[in-house]
Amino acid sequence: MGAAPLLSLEGVGKRFGSLQVLEDVSLTLAEGEVHCLLGENGAGKSTLCNLIFGVYQPDGGSLRMRGEPYAPEGPADALAQRVAMVHQHFSLVPDLSVVDNLLLGQSSGRLRRAECADRIAALSQRYGLALDPRARIQDLSVGERQRVEIVKCLMREPALLVLDEPTAVLLPDEIAALLQVCRRVAEEGCGVMLVTHKLAEIQQVAQRATVLRGGRIAMRSDTPAQDLDVLVRAMIGRDAVSPVALAGLGVEASDADGQAAAPHAAHAAHAARAARAAAAVEPALMVDGLSVRDADGLLRLDNFTLLVQPGEIVAVAGVEGNGQSELAAVLAGMLPATEGRFFVAGRELTGRGPRAVGEAGAGIVPEDRHAVGCVLGMTLAENLLLDRLPRFRRWGLLDRAAMRDEALALMRRFDVRAAGPEAVFAGLSGGNQQKAVLGRELTIDGLRFLLAAQPTRGLDVGAVEAVYQHIRDACASGVGVLLISSELDELLRVADRVLVLYRGRVMGECEASPAERERIGAWMAGSTT
Repeated sequence: MGAAPLLSLEGVGKRFGSLQVLEDVSLTLAEGEVHCLLGENGAGKSTLCNLIFGVYQPDGGSLRMRGEPYAPEGPADALAQRVAMVHQHFSLVPDLSVVDNLLLGQSSGRLRRAECADRIAALSQRYGLALDPRARIQDLSVGERQRVEIVKCLMREPALLVLDEPTAVLLPDEIAALLQVCRRVAEEGCGVMLVTHKLAEIQQVAQRATVLRGGRIAMRSDTPAQDLDVLVRAMIGRDAVSPVALAGLGVEASDADGQAAAPHAAHAAHAARAARAAAAVEPALMVDGLSVRDADGLLRLDNFTLLVQPGEIVAVAGVEGNGQSELAAVLAGMLPATEGRFFVAGRELTGRGPRAVGEAGAGIVPEDRHAVGCVLGMTLAENLLLDRLPRFRRWGLLDRAAMRDEALALMRRFDVRAAGPEAVFAGLSGGNQQKAVLGRELTIDGLRFLLAAQPTRGLDVGAVEAVYQHIRDACASGVGVLLISSELDELLRVADRVLVLYRGRVMGECEASPAERERIGAWMAGSTT
């Protein structure tokens, strides 16, 4: 008889109120195995991870660790049993340093910062996760914060490492480094459960894969690298998947002859959109020489100039940290520009706040939805209707029935899955939170311009397809779109034009076409040739 699996789940179920999130889920994970967990947003993946980590307790079924009953009463109990988890959303204290964050919960008595810093340096070098122990979390990029979360887990030398969509916020090089971490810790005997939407990542690292759909097991695969097409169908419950969605998964669409498929059909409408744009009186967005210096006087955005016409999608590409975040913050009214001006539909908004930006007809889908895109403690309905709450005010009170009806309509339109409009926003999956923010911004009154920063980060294949369809629909109605994303394949299939930022400057601009990939890559690396 062989050794018992590192982790086994048998008939596990979980319900929140009337919503059955998981039902009869059974799976095993062996020592030294990378097991990928797939499924659409809201399929129950994060809930399953949180059951394993002790955040929730199952309503039915059982969990066993190496054949022994495993029923953690909370995360501390799970950690004590050498189970660590990298959550989909960061759990770091922004105004503390990296080393102080990693000491939280791991040290008693005198803080041994130097010793901890040495250990961080050793782990960083061992796994290729470069970190400055003295840096404050709030000064780090999104990708660097994710590295902190991963190193925090590795410091505990886990027997089981649960990673809930860790690559959703990482750049391609960072993703490759993380997959190498998964391989390395698995080779050392640690079991790894990796939640991801990227089939290319599964192809590279997974020994086995399990698909959840609607809270139940839809498929298991012992050869996931050979079963990618079947895995996609199991995830979304249908055969047809658009090239844009496949690009978001890191998979190249191919035609029947095995050749790379032509750009998405949306490009067929580009000429017509350009003609409408040429006839427009006012650009949807006009940016004139925007520059931003940070608190240390460093130039983060340098003389950025751009026109986005009505009915046009312009993409901003580049390695994260090259001025994209500063550009988005200025256009959202969250950060004052050091120099330059910008206009939405002919209305100057330089130095104006977020309220004025919204009133001018600009929808903003921010890069960090938690920090600036929603209020986690409020309900889904309140978040969907944040910018139009006065419309529901009756004699000083909110008309909750009318809000519920409006929120239900938006939930259906944008496929936001939750127990109901009264669900607390923090309880939604990351993908459903993102769809809710997008839906709110696409339905603001008098929408003329949409800024979408990383709009598909962390979304599954079906949600990626839906997000871009909503963006294309808005574009077809005359909305100008500025799309900022690290997913170059998506940008090439959705946008009309692509420009590249490098160290805050525009390195070049070209038509959004797969044929331009090599030139765009050179610009992203800082080459003008």
